[in-house]
Amino acid sequence: MDPVLVTGATGTVGGSVVRQLVAAGVRVRALTRDPASARLPAGVEVVGGTFTEPSSLVPALRGVRRVHLVSMAGDGPQVAETLARAGVERVTHLGHDDPSKVDDDPFESWHRQFRKAIEASGMEWTHLFPGEFMANTREWAASVREEGVVRAPFGDWTTALVHEDDIAAIAVRALLEDGHAGRTYRPTGPEPVARRDAVRLIGEALGRPVRFEELTPDQAREHWRGVYPPEVVEWFLEIGGQGGDLGWVSPDVERVLGRPGLTFARWARDHAAEFA
Repeated sequence: MDPVLVTGATGTVGGSVVRQLVAAGVRVRALTRDPASARLPAGVEVVGGTFTEPSSLVPALRGVRRVHLVSMAGDGPQVAETLARAGVERVTHLGHDDPSKVDDDPFESWHRQFRKAIEASGMEWTHLFPGEFMANTREWAASVREEGVVRAPFGDWTTALVHEDDIAAIAVRALLEDGHAGRTYRPTGPEPVARRDAVRLIGEALGRPVRFEELTPDQAREHWRGVYPPEVVEWFLEIGGQGGDLGWVSPDVERVLGRPGLTFARWARDHAAEFA
């Protein structure tokens, strides 16, 4: 079997894609900016390259017919063209899409560029536009370890947080199985989770209480300075400030994988060591 190229291979979802492909007995080639620092399973071929220089992708694409592609800042049309010219036939694309936003929205524009370039490339494509990652709560780890507290805005902000392993599992299915071409999946977790409840569940996984301290939007901007790009911060605050229940649950995880999505309680147990 030809190798599957995984971009973003050291990231949250990409790392899970790599592990699941390896577990399935698939040859994996992992693309990263810094191969020397990559910590990936034995047997994975690690190669260097970056989207900002699409020509650097050419060596990584030799003999590759399937690619897991992560939207990153760069020349989306040129990246898609490079993949298609190299003979790539099937792409899973992990990105973001808010249909309520216009194409030139600062947070949406480069994601849309990638999406449209992939769709026009002639390759088989499957889009994955997941809900909020459970892994985003890792930003709380230091304050939980040191103070037993989480500081964040909007304690009642409720979203169906999604486990990275579920997103990756859908990508792996689409890479290895037929029947997913031209589909867009929007995986979420199996249940809505409020911010303060996520904090409680982390405490339960640790076996000790963790306190939630709610920040104002201005305090949150300062708290997130340097953690997220400014446009991402404003997007978070815009969504959180809408109020109400934002915990829409997608059927896509169960539809594709044939099982319910993994819960945040499960994620908290899986990652308890990071907060301990």
